[in-house]
Amino acid sequence: MEKKFEELVYKLNISPLSVDILQQISLILKEQDSECLCSFVHKSFDSLLVVERWIWKVLSSDYYDEWINEEYYQEFFYTTASFNKDLIFNNGDVKVDTKGSLLFCVSIDQMNEVFAKLDRSNDDNNPFINIISLWLDNYSYFLYDNPQYNIPPVIDYIGRHITVKYFMGKQYKLYLTELRQPYLIQSVFTAKFLFYIKTCSFYLYAYLFISIRSPNSPYTADEMIRYLYEDYLEIIHVHSYNIMSWNKELLGCIAQLVGLMGGFCWWDGQQRTQLKILFPKEQIVCDHVEDLTRIVAHTPFYKQTKPVRSNYETILMDTTLMILLVIVQTENINWLFRSNTTIRDTIISVSEAALNDEVCLCGYCLLGEALGDDLLKDLKIADNISDYFLHVLQEAWNHSSKKYRLIPIEYFLRGFQTLSKNDSIQQRTASSNKISLFIEMSDQYPVVYDIIWALSFNHDIQQQLRSNSSFMSKLSHLAPQCDNELMRKITHGILWNLEINHQDRSISQSTNQDTFHIMISYSHKEKVLCKQLYDELTKSGYRVWIDFDQMHGNVMDAMAQAIDQSEIIII
Repeated sequence: MEKKFEELVYKLNISPLSVDILQQISLILKEQDSECLCSFVHKSFDSLLVVERWIWKVLSSDYYDEWINEEYYQEFFYTTASFNKDLIFNNGDVKVDTKGSLLFCVSIDQMNEVFAKLDRSNDDNNPFINIISLWLDNYSYFLYDNPQYNIPPVIDYIGRHITVKYFMGKQYKLYLTELRQPYLIQSVFTAKFLFYIKTCSFYLYAYLFISIRSPNSPYTADEMIRYLYEDYLEIIHVHSYNIMSWNKELLGCIAQLVGLMGGFCWWDGQQRTQLKILFPKEQIVCDHVEDLTRIVAHTPFYKQTKPVRSNYETILMDTTLMILLVIVQTENINWLFRSNTTIRDTIISVSEAALNDEVCLCGYCLLGEALGDDLLKDLKIADNISDYFLHVLQEAWNHSSKKYRLIPIEYFLRGFQTLSKNDSIQQRTASSNKISLFIEMSDQYPVVYDIIWALSFNHDIQQQLRSNSSFMSKLSHLAPQCDNELMRKITHGILWNLEINHQDRSISQSTNQDTFHIMISYSHKEKVLCKQLYDELTKSGYRVWIDFDQMHGNVMDAMAQAIDQSEIIII
């Protein structure tokens, strides 16, 4: 087959081109299923590269209108795009660099010609627009799944062009205005409409994850969120009430808009000022949470999630839960999740039924962040959450790529970091005897020390840590010698919980507003007693730090600061 494929590809550059050549190449590409795709790519890489370069040569040529309406040309482009998408999501032994070399063989000059043709087109349903959308969508899929890929300059060029020319342009705004209408007829969703709202939003979302390496982003996150947020909130609100009438095109548009807004809210992995722009009032936050909950509660959506992020339902579930998680981590509305059983039950159902691990990851982190220990116990889901994370962490750690399926282990570690402060999660980790796994990972992933510190509040884990003499020795040496201030506080915190260095703590006489007389560290089962103790101490004039009064955001960072700023610590 490989020899025949090579011969056919050679004939692509022979004029006149026979449509029979395109048909035969298409047939061979269609035959490459998940089992044989890797072997085919390795054996036919050079020929595939010729095909990809030929396609961009044709798409950027001046005579594209001579073939664009030819059935066999269109089928050839659609088949190649489908092959590329299968390649992107193939979890075999095709290296990321190999995939990238095949996908990104277009030049900046060629993309310039392609964009010029898009802008000149007076036909809103021009097949050329559909074909370019397919290629850019594939780029977005690849960039999202491989944010560390060493991207060529053309990808940055496309991202900047889409941002300035399309996203921030008048036409994008006009299409958003149309999308605010509650019931949309099929004719609204032209190829050009979908290019702007779905494809450009998707590319910009993926581009956000890699553009942080480019110091010259054309706009800031604040500028782009101000441009989009009013339309975004209205579109989600209006369509959350008519989900049953959504078609595939509307689903794709909303999935990418939610993802784009989530990307703005999580610029460079850090929540900053964007949420304050999007939600200037608490009521707006609460309304939006309820709107998003109506969407994710639609059973067909989360029942159709896939293990890979390759369809609109999976993208919608993932991005919606991501925004909800960002909201919980930055806004003081945990009470809404705890009091509203519909929201709570919906997140549980989605997290337990979804086949996609990123969806499960976001859902479980959201539950752990919002509900607290008591509710997790009452709902009897803490063990399920713990078992899920411990399983995927073990699998990812044992895999040579340090991934579980396609998801890097760092994502699961950050998720477990959120959950590790929970008493039930701590106890399940202790019962599973998994503390040794975290000790193994600690050298390669510094965030694990933060996790171990949280876990070390559990009595059984304290015993397991003390029994590991080599790790205890490493902690004892790391605590006084580490140059990183936060890491030094974390290691001191672990040792303090293990009652190793209590005698080394000096009492400060500082009483300014940034310090505390007493810090209370407690287990949730002792919350009532600690609240009484807190009330009595504050009545007597002491400044007391305790997490239900002072802490918001990253728990362990706040605790590290509290330990450093408190004269006495009560455990």
